Amino acid sequence: MKARSPLAEVALLFLRLGSTAFGGPAAHIAIMEDEVVRRRGWMKREEFLDLLGATNLIPGPNSTELAIHIGRRRAGWAGLLVSGACFIVPATLMVWALAWAYVRYGDIPESEGLLYGVKPVVLAIVAEALWVLGRTPLKSPGLVVAGLAALGLALAGVNELIVLFGIGTAIALLRRFTGAGRLFVAALPPPLALVSAAAVQPFHLPSLFLAFLKVGSVLFGSGYVLLAFLRAELVVRLGWLSEAQLLDAIAIGQMTPGPLFTTATFVGYVLGGHAGALAATLGIFLPAFFFVAVSGPVVPWLRRSATAGAFLDGVNVASLALMAAVTVQLAGDAVHDVPSAVLALASVLLLVRFRINSSWLVATGALLGVLFAG
Repeated sequence: MKARSPLAEVALLFLRLGSTAFGGPAAHIAIMEDEVVRRRGWMKREEFLDLLGATNLIPGPNSTELAIHIGRRRAGWAGLLVSGACFIVPATLMVWALAWAYVRYGDIPESEGLLYGVKPVVLAIVAEALWVLGRTPLKSPGLVVAGLAALGLALAGVNELIVLFGIGTAIALLRRFTGAGRLFVAALPPPLALVSAAAVQPFHLPSLFLAFLKVGSVLFGSGYVLLAFLRAELVVRLGWLSEAQLLDAIAIGQMTPGPLFTTATFVGYVLGGHAGALAATLGIFLPAFFFVAVSGPVVPWLRRSATAGAFLDGVNVASLALMAAVTVQLAGDAVHDVPSAVLALASVLLLVRFRINSSWLVATGALLGVLFAG
């Protein structure tokens, strides 16, 4: 039997993972390590960890960028494109179909019941992810203070990009001039000019593409931070989505395998049909291919630079703060009566105590919601 080419191997692996890998970025990374290091021996564990570290130094969806890095390492530039596309496309098509069903049948009682049960579970998943992810970046008292400052600014309505880069720059400067052990960030009242203001703007496709291109170009941290960016951009700034629609979009993204960033496909379809789904998907994923392609030569320098490392520490802390702020803001839509509160608390308990797969929790929440609605 003729051996497959490296490009074919990459395509088949990531088509399968894009169709079956539930559980979010952390689960995707664990699955990739098992497949490419232990099972296939494409690289040593040290090489895999180097690639994983590189994804944390650039914005965008971490597990998708890791897939792109692996494809590049295994099959060259063609592998870079094929691995990313094969990981993204299956999940995108699933979300696209669910978005069509949502738009067409979203008002029937069964659909409303399904989302009633899913929303509290999604809120619990985001809260648990926030708790787990917070253990790594909050590694000094100064970074804890910086995180609290970022949370205050986010709750006050300061633009998310200003929070990210402002905190990152402050940490880098303080690390550079005062040393790593003496960080302090003061949470000053934000100037009114920096506070985001809600103003509904007419919808059109170029703006949709640019909105998602911006998010894909600047989002650091877990895919769950996407929730904060989409709320700031599409709910608060542009007024195109409601809070409920945004939570529905995140729920659909959580219910499907592959990258959580396929939430963009759902949002794009809800706002602009098939053309909107395509524009949003291209906008949010294109930066990942670009950043992986250009980051290779600069990654060693970033790792050696204490200032660059401090900046990334600040960005990661600010990302968590944005995630926490939007979790608080959306809790009222997800939990508004006793059954939804019980479901949210039970989901948190199952995630923390028993490490239940989040996909099973979402499916259970959907079933309970339908039964409750019936």
